[in-house]
Amino acid sequence: MTTEMRFPLKKDTSRKIIHLDMDAFYASVEERDHPELVGKPLVIARHPRDTGGKGVVTTANYEARKFGIHSAMSAQKAYELCPDANFVQGNMAHYQEISAQIHQIFHRYTDVIEPVASDEAYLDVTENKIAGKSAIRIARMIQLDIWQELHLTCSAGVSYNKFIAKLASDFQKPRGLTVILPEDAEDFLRSLPIEKFHGVGKKTVPRMHELGIFTGDDLYQQNEMSLIQEFGKMGYSLYRKVRGIHDSPVEPNRVRKSIGRENTFGRPLITEEQVVSQLRELADSVARSLKKHQKHGKTVVLKVRNTDYETITRRRTLPEYVNQGEDIFFQANLIWEELGELEQGIRLLGITVTNLDPLAYENMVLPL
Repeated sequence: MTTEMRFPLKKDTSRKIIHLDMDAFYASVEERDHPELVGKPLVIARHPRDTGGKGVVTTANYEARKFGIHSAMSAQKAYELCPDANFVQGNMAHYQEISAQIHQIFHRYTDVIEPVASDEAYLDVTENKIAGKSAIRIARMIQLDIWQELHLTCSAGVSYNKFIAKLASDFQKPRGLTVILPEDAEDFLRSLPIEKFHGVGKKTVPRMHELGIFTGDDLYQQNEMSLIQEFGKMGYSLYRKVRGIHDSPVEPNRVRKSIGRENTFGRPLITEEQVVSQLRELADSVARSLKKHQKHGKTVVLKVRNTDYETITRRRTLPEYVNQGEDIFFQANLIWEELGELEQGIRLLGITVTNLDPLAYENMVLPL
């Protein structure tokens, strides 16, 4: 008979964490800057007629999402779902500039900020610059500041750890504010579909379902050792997360000349969807390594080798740093759209970020 736990689990509820997530960030910026787009389906991607059907959706506004359009979808598929949608290539440098303005607002309240992407971040406001006792009030103030100063909206999740705060911020989008108190955490988590738990991806969901795990409540009923035997470290983590335990701190200084990843394919890639999927996986892997080494960089390099073993390398140097998977993917995919050729099949793909600096070093925008 398997023994459950030798020591009681301890839940740290002492922290006040806010997760802030901009609502359809890139699309919202375009709507703000181009009011004629408001209320119409908007897709951030080059129009497939300009790319020969290549390209992928970076994001879409909520009007476009009603048609089933979502990020990582091929632009061609998005066009088929909504031929009347407005396609905008996007301007990453502009989005990064606005992201910096958003972070300036965050810093009014706390310096304990962990960026997750250009459009989201964790804030620890247990101790804060306004001596505020209520994390809920601080979250509302930040939402109001962003709206009044930048005319953009965001959703916020407030709780005692990062995992629950992130789930909460996604609960009432757009413009939402969801609070999960310690005493409500387990009920909230047990009510969620298993797909909502971080780490349970597309490859893991079928195995979860085979084991009869469809909800947080199903997960809660599982034996810890069984989860560890089945899923390894993720099983150990999920056993705790569904009980509201996740003690990872907000890391404000998640800080080699280059960091890269590449994959060689035994069976060549022959479709646009295959290439885009691999680019996204590579970008996410590079982003994880950048986080581990506490770096960010300004140059994204794409390496492509076809079945004739011809290798092409192209790079894009940016005015702002990148270290998030979505931003790296955005740049790598732009390069692919410019040079990608599938006639011979793709044997190797690689993404590298160079021109690195520690995360502690950031661009400073001087008032003119």
